Amino acid sequence: MTALAATDSTDAFDSPFLQSLVSLIRAEDSYGAWEKRSDARLLEDFIVTRAEKRAMPMMADPDPDTIDRVEKFYKAVGLTIEKRCGLMATPMMKISHEGFGRVVLLVGRLVAFSKSLRDVHRFGFEDFETLAAEGMKAVDQAVALMETFPDVAKA
Repeated sequence: MTALAATDSTDAFDSPFLQSLVSLIRAEDSYGAWEKRSDARLLEDFIVTRAEKRAMPMMADPDPDTIDRVEKFYKAVGLTIEKRCGLMATPMMKISHEGFGRVVLLVGRLVAFSKSLRDVHRFGFEDFETLAAEGMKAVDQAVALMETFPDVAKA
């Protein structure tokens, strides 16, 4: 808990992606149970250290909470794209019970982002900075493609 409090003040929380991710999580808190939790506390489930990943089995079925985190991550990517460009980015995901699948982000008629998913049961990031960087990397890739094909993205 102390490590989370120390990292709460880092520059990672200034990232538009992490701000979108936190806002999505807080939007789901209809009863205000998480109202007093810090942003770091809300995002702690996204942090999976290398040691924790090594302790996980090589093959395993992802649990519903892990799949929910993956969905939130890509919804936050879509929300960040929408805030940046003003165009709605819709994530679509298909994950098998074995933890393999694909996620795409659609903007208009354009597939702005596509990524294969594997080992979903190990989904997580080393720290908040990596979480923010990976989210912004996906946003930047999608926006670059949208700028290349603006007519398709606006269709």
